[in-house]
Amino acid sequence: MNSIRQVPSRVKTKRTETNLGAEREHFDKQQLSSISKAINSNEAPVKEKHARRIILGTHREKGAFTFWSYALGLPLSSNSILSWKFCHVVHKVLRDGHHNSLQDCMRHHSNIVETGQLWGNLHDRYGQLVALYAKLLCTKMEFHVKHSEIRANLEVTDEVLERVAGTDINNVFQLTVEVFDYLDTELRLAETVIRQLNTSIAISTLTSGQCRLSPLIQVIQDCSHLYHFTVKLLFKLHACLPADTLQGHRDRFHDQFHSLKTFFNKARDMMYFKRLIQIPKLPESPPNFLHAASLAKHARPVVVIPDEDEPEQVDDDDDDPEPLINVSDVTVPSMAVPQQFDIFDQTFGPANGGFDDRDIQIENLKRDLELLRTDLERVKGEAQRYITQLKSQINSLEAELEEQRVQKQRALVENEQLRMELEATRRRNAEHESVQATFGEAETRAQATEQRYNKLKEKHTELVSSHAELLRKSADTVKMLSATQQTQEEVERTKQQLAFEVDRIKQDADMKLEEQKFEMEKLKREFEEKKAEVERVKGTLQSNEKVGEQQTRSMSALQAEKERLMHSVSEKEAALSALRHAAQLQQSSLQQERERSTRELGELQGRLQEKSSREEQLQQKLLEEQFSLLQGTVSEAESIIQDAVAKLDDPLHIRCTSSPDYLVSRADATLGSIDKVKRGHSDYLTNMGDVGGLLRALTQFSHLAADTIINGSATAHMAPTDHADRLTENCRGCATQSLQFLKDLKSKASLQRADTASIRIVVQKILRLGEELRPKGVDVRQDELGDLVDKEMAATSAAIEEAVRRIDEMMNQARKDTSGVKLEVNERILYSCTDLMKAIHLLVLTSTDLQKEIVEGGRGAATIKEFYARNSRWTEGLISASKAVGWGATQMVESADKVVLHTGKYEELIVCSHEIAASTAQLVASSKVKANRNSTKLTALQHASRRVNEMAANVVASTKTGQENLEDKDTMDFSGMSLIKLKMEEMESQVKVLELENQLGNERLRLGELRKKHYDIAGVPAAGLSEGNGLAPSSASEPSSPKPSKPSILRKPALAQKPNLPPKNMFR
Repeated sequence: MNSIRQVPSRVKTKRTETNLGAEREHFDKQQLSSISKAINSNEAPVKEKHARRIILGTHREKGAFTFWSYALGLPLSSNSILSWKFCHVVHKVLRDGHHNSLQDCMRHHSNIVETGQLWGNLHDRYGQLVALYAKLLCTKMEFHVKHSEIRANLEVTDEVLERVAGTDINNVFQLTVEVFDYLDTELRLAETVIRQLNTSIAISTLTSGQCRLSPLIQVIQDCSHLYHFTVKLLFKLHACLPADTLQGHRDRFHDQFHSLKTFFNKARDMMYFKRLIQIPKLPESPPNFLHAASLAKHARPVVVIPDEDEPEQVDDDDDDPEPLINVSDVTVPSMAVPQQFDIFDQTFGPANGGFDDRDIQIENLKRDLELLRTDLERVKGEAQRYITQLKSQINSLEAELEEQRVQKQRALVENEQLRMELEATRRRNAEHESVQATFGEAETRAQATEQRYNKLKEKHTELVSSHAELLRKSADTVKMLSATQQTQEEVERTKQQLAFEVDRIKQDADMKLEEQKFEMEKLKREFEEKKAEVERVKGTLQSNEKVGEQQTRSMSALQAEKERLMHSVSEKEAALSALRHAAQLQQSSLQQERERSTRELGELQGRLQEKSSREEQLQQKLLEEQFSLLQGTVSEAESIIQDAVAKLDDPLHIRCTSSPDYLVSRADATLGSIDKVKRGHSDYLTNMGDVGGLLRALTQFSHLAADTIINGSATAHMAPTDHADRLTENCRGCATQSLQFLKDLKSKASLQRADTASIRIVVQKILRLGEELRPKGVDVRQDELGDLVDKEMAATSAAIEEAVRRIDEMMNQARKDTSGVKLEVNERILYSCTDLMKAIHLLVLTSTDLQKEIVEGGRGAATIKEFYARNSRWTEGLISASKAVGWGATQMVESADKVVLHTGKYEELIVCSHEIAASTAQLVASSKVKANRNSTKLTALQHASRRVNEMAANVVASTKTGQENLEDKDTMDFSGMSLIKLKMEEMESQVKVLELENQLGNERLRLGELRKKHYDIAGVPAAGLSEGNGLAPSSASEPSSPKPSKPSILRKPALAQKPNLPPKNMFR
């Protein structure tokens, strides 16, 4: 967006939108005027003022968008001089225009290439020059796009050139070759222009010669810089590479040096260049690159353009050719004497009182000077205004910058606060972790204490067991008493250790974790309990001592008991040895069984691994076969799309046309197939073993995409130029994106990144163009009504024949896919539809015969077209009825197809039958208006109409019967319900009935409003139906009817657009 649109709000408040629009309109008008005057078919050079305005326009809008928007409309292919001057202006825009102009021109690179190729194939002098100039412009744009630091005017310093070349010698070598190619294209154009001037009568003082020579000014400017670039780069290459390696570069430079020197010398001798440009002189011999010191002798050639611009006229509406360059200022010795006479006349006045022409020239120069001063003041004012705007922009930007700085400072402060909070959180987390660790240590120590307590309990159990053993074995009583004393000593030591441990835990808890006092108190209570338990153990031991004294007295009895026990022990040991032997035998048998099981398990695992490897091989083979099937399908799809693209350039395809409606339907179907391809692709990536869904989707997509491309091209043949170009370009883009997507599918490496988004975008563009090209319902001219009637009747007949053919195809497909009751229902419906189509076809033929009879009987001495024009209302009604019949037949086939495939509703088929009956009634009524009541053909038409109504009724009946046969009706069993339950169900049923009745009433009102709107759009008012056609007015105008009836004659839209009937989904 240019600087005018970036004016800050303080300036915008002073300028209204009207002023901005007027200023933009004036700018566009000025640019268009300058472009049309600079680029024309006159064999004269481009005026500098027009080129200057175009260049100033690029700086104003910061690009060449406006220039190209007008330049694309120029008939470049019709005139070679126009193309030559177009290339000249583009060269000026690239050199002197805004730097964004390069990118804008690069977007139209293909247009320049096509223009050059077109004129290069023609034997025309300017055509050869245009081909060379186009190649030069393409080379220039490609070079500067690749090396963006070098501007298009080539005015860069040696430091920038060094930075572009870099330190890599390969980059320097490649840059040198590109500069050589650049200079070659410049020199080839200059040599061709000079050669044509030398072989023709034209010289540089004639407009024809100046027209060819004027672009060489830019060529001279480019060549001087390119020569300097080659010298610098070659010296740099010779400093890094051997001389033998660069022999080819030196030879090429020598050839270019001699060609450039010859060109400069010839141009310097031409009168045309003497006042326009100062051409530099090149040295007598090329630089010696083998001697590095020769670089110091090299001087950069400088081209000087004198500041002698032609005066710019205030009134830019003059179309006078560019004035020839005045060569009278270049004096020769033979003109010395006339100059003396001029001086004498200037001193004493003209001889014999004659009138001097120089006074007129002086007056003209004074007027031109005043105009230039006015323009200068205007330019200064505009510059001052732009400066003010830019200053205001700078102020606003500085304010925004200051605000950004404040926000940045605020963000830094917030960041510092967040960092401090984060550090505090980290410290709290560290403290929490240390507390957790301390708590873990305390818990570990508590567990150790508990373990010691358990040991004490175990020791107590051992004491109890020893006490029991003392009862059985009196001989060991003394020994047990000593063991008990030792145990008591151990308890004492354990008590001391526990006391020491408790003290240490208490000290640690006091030092580190004050919050763990509760736990320590708990440990203290446990310790007191354990201490009490130890006291109880002591009491038990003392009691055991007393009991030991008693046991001494019972020693004899215990000795006898001991002997008896020893005998029983010996018996049990014998039994135990026998049991051990049996256990060993059982263990050996178990070991053998285990070894056998291990061997069998090893064999089974080996078989399992072998089977797994075989399954993996089969799975891999299956994946390869699936991928090979995918590759074959992709190759076939590519051939289908490539065949469709080839038809775009086929001369035989130019005669093919298509309607925008059909193109829109094909584009819609293609979008649906793209969704299927996307789903199939995702399913295939999920499960590589199932490629069936993707194959089916690709097959459908390839055919639909090719159909869309072909029909898009056919539609473009009948579309306006702009829409045709965009439609053809989008068709090619659709083919390119489709082929790229298919190419990604053919390789496993690119299978994952294959995406249909780009195809969807292009197809949506084609869909939008098709919708734009749809007719907008404009009335047909009266002189075209006659032809339109015949076309509509023929189109209706063709649509009916196509419907019959499609029904036959659906019948065959239904027989293959279905069986039983479904097949019987589908056959009955399709047979009834076939009979209805045949009856409609007979009706159309009978109506055509009756129409011919009406025309022959009523036209008299007038022609058929005059008869139709005279009865335009009747003719329009006939056309509308014919369209309605054809459209109804097509909708009938689509509805039948959906019903057979179980994707549609039976109600749609019933509604289509009613619409066909109404359309045929309209056709009969339209034909009956002008017909003779005693005509036999009218009687035949009425019989055909009744036949159509009967067949439509058959379709409705067969549809309802099939619907009843296929729908499962639940039996109403209310035997298990109570009285209250039945009453509740009855109330709910009544509520549903009321809701459905309310919905039905609202839907009928909506249907009536839709039909009213349809009649209003069709242009048939209820009160004027009988005007001009002899029909009685219909009842649609009665306000009491909630459902208006359809008028007898309804004007339908123009050709290639379906009637504006209510959508099918409105009938429920």
